[in-house]
Amino acid sequence: MQKVRLLVSGKVQGVGFRYSTYALALEIGDIYGRVWNNDNGTVEILAQSDKPAKLAKFIQEVRKGPSKWSNVTYVDVTMANFSNYSDFRIAN
Repeated sequence: MQKVRLLVSGKVQGVGFRYSTYALALEIGDIYGRVWNNDNGTVEILAQSDKPAKLAKFIQEVRKGPSKWSNVTYVDVTMANFSNYSDFRIAN
């Protein structure tokens, strides 16, 4: 199981970024984790998958951003260690 933490910077709050990330995880499939807004304007994602190609596609799509309303300027991707998730959700 590969696990990553993504910290997404840019215009990523108030533009549907979390919902789009949730929809992306469901579309790709086999991606589990959480996405939430941070107080500093970034969006944080914990994502895991036992299918490396799907996780790589998820990361690639997050880097692009979901719509013309968002503007991803940087995505910091690090390996992470967190409890296993059985679904993908938008966290509060």
